Parts: sequence; C-alpha cells; structure tokens
Amino acid sequence: MHSASSVPRRSAPADGGLRLLIVSASMGAGHDTVAGELARRAREQGHDARTVDLLPLLPHGLGTGLRLFYQSSVRHFPWAYAGLYHALLRPGPRHRPSGLPLARLAGGRLTELAERTDADVVVPVFHLAAQLTGHLRAQGRLRPPSAVFLTDFAVHRQWLHPGNDLYLCLTDDTAREVRRGIPVPAESTGPVVAPAFLAPAGGAARWRRRFEEHAPGRPPVVLSAGAWGAASELDGTARLLAGAGFLPVVLCGRNDRLRARLAGLPGALVPDWVTDMPGLLRAARVLVDNAAGQTAVQALACGTPVVGYRPLPGHGAEGVRRMAALGVSENAADAAALLRALRRLSADGAHREGRIARGRELFHGDALAPVTALAGTPSA
Repeated sequence: MHSASSVPRRSAPADGGLRLLIVSASMGAGHDTVAGELARRAREQGHDARTVDLLPLLPHGLGTGLRLFYQSSVRHFPWAYAGLYHALLRPGPRHRPSGLPLARLAGGRLTELAERTDADVVVPVFHLAAQLTGHLRAQGRLRPPSAVFLTDFAVHRQWLHPGNDLYLCLTDDTAREVRRGIPVPAESTGPVVAPAFLAPAGGAARWRRRFEEHAPGRPPVVLSAGAWGAASELDGTARLLAGAGFLPVVLCGRNDRLRARLAGLPGALVPDWVTDMPGLLRAARVLVDNAAGQTAVQALACGTPVVGYRPLPGHGAEGVRRMAALGVSENAADAAALLRALRRLSADGAHREGRIARGRELFHGDALAPVTALAGTPSA
C-alpha cells in the first residue's frame, strides 16, 4: 500500500494498458485484500495498478486516530460503534450526519496523487473513499471517473454519493439498493477473491491431517475473529462447539493477547496467523462468521458453508442478516440454533450441497471489466 508522497510520476503502460488508482483503507484486512486482488487482475491484463491507503492522506494523524477508534470499539466497546452506526451509517430516509467533511480533508492529496499517476480511473473500495471521490467528481476536481467497489452485503449510506460514475456490487439486491438511493449506474459483479479460493487447494490435505491428529473424528469448524481478533465471547463459543463434538479452529487474527488467552482451551485448536487460508477453509466443514466480510466470501468461494453468529455491531450484523436472507449462509440467533446449523451443514447431504451451490452462484462476474470499460478500454 503506497502513500501519496511515495508514488512517482510514471509513463504510460505498455501495449495501451490503463492506469488504475485503487483507494483502500487499512481498517482490518478486508478492504486491502480486495484492493490487492483488483490490482493483481489489472496487472495480469496488462494494465498499471497502484493502491493507496486513504487514512494516511488525512492530515494531522486523523486517519490513525480513526483506525484506532474503530479497532478499540469493535474489540472492547461494541456499543460505541453500534451508536455510531445508528447515527451515521444506518440506511433510511431520515437525515443523518455525513462522513464527507472528514473525507474532504484528504481531497487535495488524492487529486494530486491522481494527477501525478495520470490515473485513467479511480477505484474506491472503502466507504469514506467513495464519499471523497464522489464529492471531487461532482466538484470537477477529479479528472478520471470513479468506479466504487462496494465490499459489503448491506449498503450503508456512507458508501453512497451521486458524484461517482459507477458502483460494482456483490449481489443484484445490493445493486438495486444503490440505484434506489442515488442516480448512478450500479451492477452486480460478485465478490472479489484470489484465484486460489476458487481452485483445488493443495494445502487442504495438510490441514486435514493436522485436524485429525488434534481431534480424531471431530468435524473441524473455523471460528473467525477477523484480522483484528474482534469477537464476542469467542472462548464461550469454542467451548460450546468442543462440548458438542466439533473441533473449533479459532482464528484470532493479529490479536496476540486473545490467542495467548485461548491457546490452552480444552478441545480447541488455536493456530498462529494463517497464511494458507484456501487450504484451511477447504479442509474445514463450516465457518462461523461474525462480520459478513472477506473471510465469509472466501469460504463461499471454497465451498465451505457459513453460519453467522454473534455478529459485530452495525454493518457486521446487517451483513450477516443480508447473507442469510440471500440463502448463501445461515444466521444462528442463539447457541442452540448454532449447534443445529452446524450439525446440518457439517454432514454430507442435500442441505450442505444446496448451501454450497447458492454461495458459489455469487461468483459470476468480472469486477475489472466494467472498470476498464468506464475508463474507455475494454477488458482484456
């Protein structure tokens, strides 16, 4: 991820390729993961792609403060983020404060960066970045068009600005919701994941051996707390699963304190930071998810059923509900419902196969094709 000052002016790509400037934010790992995969696809097709983190573009350390506030809220004070979501982000007709004043503070640096890199198209993958590009386009201050990749299953209002040129969405329902909210073209391209999640994973056999050695005969169920290790009563959920005959595989992200606390949990496997997520997810029987984020869509791509449980407040809870409403996952309201869902989905049969099929139906489009078309050149 580049800062504005570190990106030099550059010459045109070879063979008539385009220059993409992808604007992410280091809020967890999901936005950066999407940005990185879009950039990889662009380079594979002969384009030039740069990614930039919006947060350092904000002056006076505001970006760092925003990240620390959000991280602390979801880890320790979820009620604070729930209140913020209700006030600023929740969909609905009533007027609410906007995040645009904060985003505008990065406007000068972003326009300078777009000019220096001679970008043909700007691709925000974070909601404040979408607010900013929409504002700059509406004011005539940003020359290249902006194609927003909306990474959430649930559309919250900070994603939406009528100044943007195009919205790319995970589902048809999301695209319709965008079009109802603002007069901007929106289409469904499905989630963006690396090719390894859609192909056979060589590492799955190693994970299966590890699971069998750790807890013979127990179906492995992954409990994900995201890159920040943010989850509600994760140890209690792990104990519940172990007591019901499952092997809880607890992912603590980069939260070393949480990992150390859970390392000795009877009946659970608590690995270090996982670098082979395709192998792990393909070896697991089910993912228990609390955010409807990138880990959830990676599991769907791998053919691993997903159950939402104890979701993070705000857009996490909205996303978990939306995924279940689409039929691509299940949403467990309590411990008993969680165990019923896990027993259904961990067993081979029509129910498990149906959920897997519905999840894989999401991966139907190429998010890069409309981006390059917007910039004036068809995708390779």
